[in-house]
Amino acid sequence: MSDIDITRRHSLGDIPRRTAQRFPGKPAIIDGATTLTFAEFEATVERTAAAIAAAGLAKGDRLALLSHNCWQFAVLDFAAARVGVILVPVNFMLGANEIAFILDQSGAKGFVVEAALLPVAEKALGQLDGTQSAVEVRVVIPLQGKPVPAGWSGVAGWTSYDGTAPDVPVADDDPVRIMFTSGTESRPKGTLLSSRSLMWHYVSCVVGGGMTADDVELHTLPLYHCAQLDCFLGVDVYLGATSIILPTPDPGTVLRAIEEYRVKKYFAPPTVWIGLLRSPDFGTRDLSSLRKGYYGASPMPVAVLEEMRQRLPDIRLWNFYGQTEIAPLGTLLGPEDQVSHAGSAGRAALNVETRIVDDDDSPVPAGTIGEIVHRTPHATLGYYQQPEKTAEAFRNGWFHSGDLGYLTEDGYLYVVDRKKDMIKTGGENVATREVEEVIYTLDGVAEVAVFAVPHPRWVEAVTAVVVPKPGVTLTPKQVSEYARTRLAGFKTPKYVVVADALPKNPSGKILKRQLRDEYAHLADHETTADASSRPHRNARPTRG
Repeated sequence: MSDIDITRRHSLGDIPRRTAQRFPGKPAIIDGATTLTFAEFEATVERTAAAIAAAGLAKGDRLALLSHNCWQFAVLDFAAARVGVILVPVNFMLGANEIAFILDQSGAKGFVVEAALLPVAEKALGQLDGTQSAVEVRVVIPLQGKPVPAGWSGVAGWTSYDGTAPDVPVADDDPVRIMFTSGTESRPKGTLLSSRSLMWHYVSCVVGGGMTADDVELHTLPLYHCAQLDCFLGVDVYLGATSIILPTPDPGTVLRAIEEYRVKKYFAPPTVWIGLLRSPDFGTRDLSSLRKGYYGASPMPVAVLEEMRQRLPDIRLWNFYGQTEIAPLGTLLGPEDQVSHAGSAGRAALNVETRIVDDDDSPVPAGTIGEIVHRTPHATLGYYQQPEKTAEAFRNGWFHSGDLGYLTEDGYLYVVDRKKDMIKTGGENVATREVEEVIYTLDGVAEVAVFAVPHPRWVEAVTAVVVPKPGVTLTPKQVSEYARTRLAGFKTPKYVVVADALPKNPSGKILKRQLRDEYAHLADHETTADASSRPHRNARPTRG
């Protein structure tokens, strides 16, 4: 590393040291009974980085992490980066086969596992014989008072290690993280992120999201997901804000924590915000400290947005839109635009260019639907060991999101749908988002997901699964008749299912792939001849 490189040095792993110099005695992380000031957080990161190196993990090696939210997760994120080890957060909802796939794909040499997840982790490890992954270093985050199981070492040996981390030169574009895509549609891909990607991204979040060192933020969405980890927790450490960590977004626990810690800032997908609004505890807690609310992962239904403004009148709202491949912020909609541009994903973030292209990658005029693409220093270095998929996603120098949308003349982005979610019924395109927005305006609807199922005549049939609010009874006929008065015939759901809940991943995304599989049979009773002899109709009432 040259002298000029040393002068400019500032990798992800350097952030806690710099923040500790500015705010040594300020609480950095609060996780239950554990509170770490920024000075204590930095010291713990340094000890853990030293232990990682002493365990035999070197720059470029991969360290997988399977855990619910905890203070150790935050420490490991920065400690691994300090010595150039690439952290691989793993979705804790995955089964053994899926975890084995990620360990194999990443070539993980180390594996840190929360004790409660050891059974599935050990099953995954048992499936790795003969693969490229040889997990030599195995560390457990044990339950308090429980012994460390045979074959594993305890994470306390890392966080309390007596040593100093080696001075490892980590360049701007050295990979420090592999974030696997959520896999809601296909096998997850490992997205390589560097210090350059993440810190340009942090600046975009700070400036666009109105974030400051005075924030007290509640983190409840999974830290293995890039939105919670890199739009919020990482930014808080970067700025010197205080982070409250909870393992899950349970509505009662979230509302109690907001009151107890005087939380100023909270991020959650619409599904979680809806859960808070529906909680019986909502009206009993003092939520007056909450000033900044963020949503993402999926569009906020306009009806829910209006309810939030009425019931939380002091909160300022931001919509964050993006993808894992751009670390993930692409565009944002600020508080001043929530009403005037309701339903928009906002304008390009500070360090992002966004445009709309056709199937030939040519830009299209304002108001024309096409694929959303981005160009940004946030962007991934590529998909790990998948050069062909990287080249396809970044063809012509732009990241292709797979989302369909349009830009207004003044640069506001409206996301129409995922390419894979666009329904083609009877030769007509139907955006699932449009149908969902209409159904959300029906009194008594808590959640809805619209998707396609195979149909013998129409190829695909518009299908809606609706979850009523507590205490409300809805019938498929009510929903379909309501939609029919507000939508064109070909957009009106042909099948409506009333269900108790929608399947979601831990990040709050509705798993439409699972819904498509579960309800693929709805048209089985219709032969091609039968279907072609009568107009579109709704399914017989079906309860999920």
